[in-house]
Amino acid sequence: MSGLTTALWAETLKFRRSKAPWLSALGFSLFPLMGGVFMVILKDPEWALRTGLISTKARITVGTADWPAYFGLLAQATAAGGLVLFGLLVIWVFGREYSERTGKDLLALPASREAIVLAKFIVFACWAAALTVMVFGLGLAVGNAVGLAGWSAALVTNSGESIALGAVLTIVVVTPFAWAACAGRGYLPPVGCMFLVLFLSQVLAALGWGAYFPWAVPALASGAAGPSEQQLGAISYLVVLLAGLLGVAGTLAWWRWADHTV
Repeated sequence: MSGLTTALWAETLKFRRSKAPWLSALGFSLFPLMGGVFMVILKDPEWALRTGLISTKARITVGTADWPAYFGLLAQATAAGGLVLFGLLVIWVFGREYSERTGKDLLALPASREAIVLAKFIVFACWAAALTVMVFGLGLAVGNAVGLAGWSAALVTNSGESIALGAVLTIVVVTPFAWAACAGRGYLPPVGCMFLVLFLSQVLAALGWGAYFPWAVPALASGAAGPSEQQLGAISYLVVLLAGLLGVAGTLAWWRWADHTV
C-alpha cells in the first residue's frame, strides 16, 4: 500500500510525543493494583478493618485470596474496563485530527488515505497489546508481593490466554468508535456512542442477549457473568468480527470519500 511506512512513522512520532501513552498506562496499571488491594482484604479482612482499609459496612466476607481469583479479576477488568480505556484510546487516535485541525496536514504526506487509516489502527492495536502485556506482568508482580496461594504454570498459561482473548476481542470491537470519531469530527460523538453501547451491554447481558451484542462479548468471555463456555458460541465471536470489520471499513470509507477541507 502506497506510503504505509511513511504514515506509520508519522503516527508513531505523534503518539510518542503525546501524553496518551503514559495516561493510558497509568489507567491500566490500576487494574492489577486494585486487584492486589482486593486480595489483601480477602486474605486478612480483620486487618483491613483495623487499619481502616475498609469500613464495617464494606466488610468483605466472600471470596478467596488466591491466584485463580486474582487472575479472574484481571481478565474481567481487562475486558470490561478495557472497553472504556481502549475505546478512549482509539477515539483519541482518530478524533485528535479534528480537534487539533491536523487532518489536512496528514493528507500532505506521500501516503494514501487508506495507508493513513491503517497506520492509525496499527499504532492503536500495538499499544493496546502492549498495555495488556503490562497488566499481566504487573499482575504477576503484585500477586507475588501479596503472597497468593494456588500458583501453577498451567494456571498462568490459561489465565494469560484468557486475558489475551478478552483484550483481542475488545480491541476488535472498539474499531467502530474510530468511525464515530471521524464522522462526528471530534471526541464527543464517539464518547457518547461508547457510553451508549456500555449501557446496552449491561441491559442486554441482564436479559440474556449479551452473547449476541458484540460489545458485551469481551466481558462475557472473561467470565464476568459466569463460565464463559456456557455463555458464548461461534455466533458471539462472529458478531465481534463483523463489528470490527465494519468499524475498519467504515473508517476507511470516511477517509476515502469525506470532504476533509472543512
